Amino acid sequence: MVEFQQIFQVPAVVQASAPGRVNVLGEHTDYNEGFVLPTAIPQHTTVFLSYSPDSNHHFYSTNLNEGITVNPAASPPSGFARYLDGCVRVLQQAGYEIPPLNGLVTSTVPIGAGLSSSAALEVAMLRGLRSLLHLDLTDVQLAQLGQQAEIQYAGVHCGILDQMAASLADPEHLLFLDTRSLDRQLLPLPAGTELVVIDSGVARSLASSSYNQRRAECEAAAHLLGVKALRDVSDPQQAERLPAPLCYRARHVITENDRVLRVLTGLSAGTFGDLMNASHASLRDDYEVSVPALDALVALLQTTPGVFGARLTGAGFGGACVALGVKGEAGAIGAMALQRYAQAGYHGHVLVPQ
Repeated sequence: MVEFQQIFQVPAVVQASAPGRVNVLGEHTDYNEGFVLPTAIPQHTTVFLSYSPDSNHHFYSTNLNEGITVNPAASPPSGFARYLDGCVRVLQQAGYEIPPLNGLVTSTVPIGAGLSSSAALEVAMLRGLRSLLHLDLTDVQLAQLGQQAEIQYAGVHCGILDQMAASLADPEHLLFLDTRSLDRQLLPLPAGTELVVIDSGVARSLASSSYNQRRAECEAAAHLLGVKALRDVSDPQQAERLPAPLCYRARHVITENDRVLRVLTGLSAGTFGDLMNASHASLRDDYEVSVPALDALVALLQTTPGVFGARLTGAGFGGACVALGVKGEAGAIGAMALQRYAQAGYHGHVLVPQ
């Protein structure tokens, strides 16, 4: 890569990429050891690596036009470099020796849109390190290491969904994943359908949002119900025993897990869309992670011709929405929804299809 050579005065030795993801069903269930249904999106993050000429790491982001030098013996950095440095540190914790590095990052995955830009960066970095240093690591192990990097160095106590999607999903299938056992299978979309993903234009930050609070509430609910995780409760009526707001949080997780499991039976596009609509209502009312812009965009999508169902995707508090539409009509659906969204005073843009 010419830019790498210009910045670091040496050529890149390896490059590796990982995709962003959109979660179609199964929101806030992964850290409850439940079930999720993501798919990869066309946008990727790519990391180029070579060896550093000195004892420091040198990282550069083309998107931010920003470079940083990191002393491996010093405290972890902030900003984009915390993900790269975090990947190095979790590998070192696992017993691998990592030399000082030059690293350049470029990405088409939108930041703050709920499409796992951080997981794409982590998995791309770990793939690059696996290639550069010939590390004997599986794709699942890369996802687990990426999750630890996010938890320890980005301050987000996340589940495994995003990193598993970045490491194992593809754009042609849905990835059904049991986040407890990591059992998984690739599933087709309902016949005659395709996905539309629209950025609401409202960015969000998980570390500064209520994400970690929701996780704590779920852990408290599981404790009161006497189970290891909310995944172990299948009857929504059990949630009614809990005080507010724990009863609402638990009810969302229990019903959301059921929605994902129903997909395994093979569903029509209409039934699948109904599950997406129900998921959004649950995220809005019981889990309370939606915002007015997301609700407006979802409502517009749900009433756009050719759409079977729509919901927010990602952790919420802003970000993107996903809709299931008639195959071949995704572009028209996105354009019509955006026009109506703009008339309502909001500004978003279509992410998928590109």
